[in-house]
Amino acid sequence: MDFGLQDRTAVVTGGAGRIGSADCRLLAEEGADVVVLDVDADGAGETAAAINETAGGGEAMALECDLTDRADVADSMAEVRDAFGGVDVLVNNAAMVDARSRVGDYDDDVWDRDVEINLTGTYNISKELFPRMCERGWGRIVNMSSMAGWYGGFGQFSYSATKAAMIGVGRTMALEGAQSGVTSNVIAPNIVVGDWADMSPDELRENVDEYYARIADATPMRHLGTEEDVANMVTYLCSEQASYVTGQVIGVTGGIDLFSF
Repeated sequence: MDFGLQDRTAVVTGGAGRIGSADCRLLAEEGADVVVLDVDADGAGETAAAINETAGGGEAMALECDLTDRADVADSMAEVRDAFGGVDVLVNNAAMVDARSRVGDYDDDVWDRDVEINLTGTYNISKELFPRMCERGWGRIVNMSSMAGWYGGFGQFSYSATKAAMIGVGRTMALEGAQSGVTSNVIAPNIVVGDWADMSPDELRENVDEYYARIADATPMRHLGTEEDVANMVTYLCSEQASYVTGQVIGVTGGIDLFSF
């Protein structure tokens, strides 16, 4: 199936990370030129180089950018426009998730950092790109939430709060872009673990981590997902075929969000 992404330009924030790099790779395979945007310049460069070594897809450009710095965001997007002429797709993927402590013990600096990166960073780049998409009459925005954003996450006060906010962010842009050819959707993934995805809960418990094993135990499919599971949905939502899909929160979860007797 041709997703209609030839000659489109996509910006993926957090593009050096596990999910972000998978997003970049699949979008490029569908013909989009991809900007691998990340504060990690080396990681962004590695992701872009791997894409550019593969013949037949779109071009990848690595770009170091601190999403919390509005001047840096503006300068970076000006560089992208100089290179590609405009941005058609924005995947708001960048986020921090490394805190596990109860509310009363929460580190104030971690809260401030996560709000600044996960939420304000999304605001900064969306404000830079979304109006231009509306002016051009075509755009796709995918906002990465989480199961923690839907249901909360024990010990994840700042992460859950910012990922819940991504739902409001995504739906607001869906409303504002609806008559301008711009869609905006939200993905809420379960834990994804790449090479460990085929392991049973018992194998995860024995070889990897009890935390992952408990999540796999609670997942009806009885295994965790991969970064590609998320990236496949990202790519679809960025396609021409998804032109009538907007304002949705889509779980890529293996069914963990289902009520099970």
